[in-house]
Amino acid sequence: MATKATPWDIGRRELLRLAGAAGAGALLRPIRVFGAAATDAKPNIVIFLADDLGYAGLSCQGCQDIPTPHIDSLAANGVRFTDGYANHPVCSPSRAGLLSGRYQHRFGFEHNSGPERFAAGNFGLPRGEPTLAERLKTAGYATGMVGKWHVGFKEGLRPHERGFDFHYGFLSGARTYLPGNPDVDPLLRNGQPVTDEKEYLTDAFAREAVAFIERSKDRPFLLYLAFNAVHGPMEATRAYEERFPGVADPLRRTHAGMVAAMDDAVGRVLATLRQHHLEENTLIVFYSDNGGPTPQTTSSNAPLRGYKGQLLEGGIRVPFLTQWKGRLPAGKVYPHMVMGFDVHATALAAAGVPLPTDKPLDGIDLLPLVRGEAGGVAHDRLFWRAGQQHAVRMGDWKLVVTRGGAPELYNLSQDIGETTDLAAKEPATLAELQAAYDAWDAQMMPAQWVRQDARTAVGGRRQGAQPGAPAPGAGRLEEAFTAADKDGDGRLTAAEYPQPGVFREVDRNGDGTATLEEARAYFRARSRRQGGEQ
Repeated sequence: MATKATPWDIGRRELLRLAGAAGAGALLRPIRVFGAAATDAKPNIVIFLADDLGYAGLSCQGCQDIPTPHIDSLAANGVRFTDGYANHPVCSPSRAGLLSGRYQHRFGFEHNSGPERFAAGNFGLPRGEPTLAERLKTAGYATGMVGKWHVGFKEGLRPHERGFDFHYGFLSGARTYLPGNPDVDPLLRNGQPVTDEKEYLTDAFAREAVAFIERSKDRPFLLYLAFNAVHGPMEATRAYEERFPGVADPLRRTHAGMVAAMDDAVGRVLATLRQHHLEENTLIVFYSDNGGPTPQTTSSNAPLRGYKGQLLEGGIRVPFLTQWKGRLPAGKVYPHMVMGFDVHATALAAAGVPLPTDKPLDGIDLLPLVRGEAGGVAHDRLFWRAGQQHAVRMGDWKLVVTRGGAPELYNLSQDIGETTDLAAKEPATLAELQAAYDAWDAQMMPAQWVRQDARTAVGGRRQGAQPGAPAPGAGRLEEAFTAADKDGDGRLTAAEYPQPGVFREVDRNGDGTATLEEARAYFRARSRRQGGEQ
């Protein structure tokens, strides 16, 4: 009995007919499919996450001395979001927001961990919060992660145990880039130590990302390439630094080399997608986990005010780009608020995975908005909380409370640099935004740990923390130090130090920054000189 021809049979016959008319060589050329047929195949998803890249860190964002042609191509061939935000002003909570698709405060993920050996025992993305990789695996995706994890150290919380078929990278917040340098935070391949890495780390991450694509090209895949570039330590190869002979400042030249390596890595991934004719069926996103720590790395957040660790725009507004050739408009600029957790929801929607209903996402699918298929904006309000700091943006208005500071109010449409505080002139607007923040805050969980390191952990290691509790041994000096540490990097520059006149005495090793331990040593010595104790 004859069977009914399927659309595939009909399409195949038509393809063979056309090939015969055009010559046998036509079958050897790649076929580009547009329109409804293109939606039949699940798209690949590639997420590039930069580390500590400032708002003006790319040439497409206004950087003048560091060309970033490969990353810029995503803006040229896709969408650039002028008001793209990270979920948090420091690394770890921001990454938790991306991976969960929700405000990370809903599960108490509010602070970095500190080095693994000092981290609170309960640090990590809870098992009850599914990752993007875990959700996409249910839809048949191959899932790979390369790079910096920083959302869990313990068994059961590592990348290869949280939905990624493959991981190559490290678990902590920072490590050396140079092969052969001693480092307490090892490279891992699916949880097993790697001891033979010979390449500069950003180059190695590019190599591993390309290899994952090569292995996975015959099925839909998720690639999460989470760079540690351009986070410290400031290390670049001589070859990368030599691309910038006109940059006189040695620190800036190193930073430029680190950016160039990251741009090259993005370029290698894009070239591999093109080589296998995958680019037009791949949703690609690039953004940064937080703003740049300019005094430490020479990153630029211009024209924004503030740095990493702060809830001023410079700490949270970041470069944010997406490309999906043939499915998203090319060269479009989207001027409304989007946030890191939107990447999660957008990826699920593109893959045809239903959004969860038991724990609804805070992120939304951006695709209909940037294609012009839906009206309105992605978000009419967004919220941030980081210890003593909090912020809310509603439309053009932004409320921000810095550490120990009074509420400040800015109209970002008129004052993107947050230079003119309108709190006194607009008390009703200030009250409206604070009420919105209070309502949001009431739905969130208290912080479940605090950042810990050798200065704050008890007995060299601390196994747990009371939710929201200060670090043990914290006193007036530590509180003053934390309040002055505007970028949250654990060090004070001369400009940050409350008493600049004594900074040179405090900076005992002369490296241009003062640690809390150096401050303690200074006050102990001063106290001894004065006959007392600190």
